[in-house]
Amino acid sequence: MTRVTITDVARAVGTSKKTISRVLNNDPNVSQSMRQSVLAAIAQLNYRPLTSARSLATNRSFMIGLLYDNRSPSYIMEVQAGVLEACEAQHYSMMVQPLVSTAADFVERVEDILSRQRPDGLILTPPLTDHPQLLDCLQRNGVPFASIAPRHPEGCIGVMLREREAAAAMVDHLVALGHRRIAHILGDPEHGAGIWRLAGYRDGLARAGLQEDPAYMVQGRFSFESGVAAMRQLLALPRRPTAVFAADDDMAVGAIWAAAEAGVSIPRDISICGFDDTTIATQVWPPLTTVHQPVREMGRRATEELLRRVLNKGEATMVEVDYQMRLRASTAPTA
Repeated sequence: MTRVTITDVARAVGTSKKTISRVLNNDPNVSQSMRQSVLAAIAQLNYRPLTSARSLATNRSFMIGLLYDNRSPSYIMEVQAGVLEACEAQHYSMMVQPLVSTAADFVERVEDILSRQRPDGLILTPPLTDHPQLLDCLQRNGVPFASIAPRHPEGCIGVMLREREAAAAMVDHLVALGHRRIAHILGDPEHGAGIWRLAGYRDGLARAGLQEDPAYMVQGRFSFESGVAAMRQLLALPRRPTAVFAADDDMAVGAIWAAAEAGVSIPRDISICGFDDTTIATQVWPPLTTVHQPVREMGRRATEELLRRVLNKGEATMVEVDYQMRLRASTAPTA
């Protein structure tokens, strides 16, 4: 098969290759009628631009890198889907790179990735969003980046959620069901999310006039395994909680697993809820009450802000998205 070239498209439209290139790169200085004609010709001829040629012409790689050090596979899958959606809309590709932020050579690994892959920009997920050496490296090298839920959003672009408010609302829900012994499985203390959700838990207790009990606040790590371990610790207490709010869905599902292991019925004996509303929330039994964090949308919106900066298409900002409560069968009135 003979490959269709940009010259073929230009000839079909009766314009220059430069104009075709402007349309492909979403240049605003192209009339709407010309844009429609070019796009129609591209579709009719089934033209697919070569990334290598675009890179040579524009000095861009047309690739966005997604960096993560996150133990929740469901969260990362949702973020990836959103990043890819935004990339494809701008004819960009996506590179996904898992990292270990505590490794001694972490920053050197990132610098090596930047040197070899030369992405046009990076999407950072927690806890990388607040890694001071990484941020310094990117700023020093002039690499554009967008952050998802950074602990310190000032001066950043990307996307965030009112997580403290959402966590307090979940405690309000449990209080409304009659629960007074409400435990919290904390998220990773290196994540902004872990800090905000703990603060929201405390806000909810204070609003209800409930005293904090250190025995009901068990450290987790945003992983299924840490949820299992934390729930076993809570079930071993002489006076068990009647409700458990885990700082993410993976830990909440781990808590449900540990409860089933111990012969504890959910929600008859104890209510369990989480945060994020990832796909696992509706795959577990009973379905999980949780805070819906639009993770896929957050990945997409962060990438859109990054590409706005990379492509000089206006001012990029820190976007705030809304949460919603998802009340399901894992919580019920206290007995």
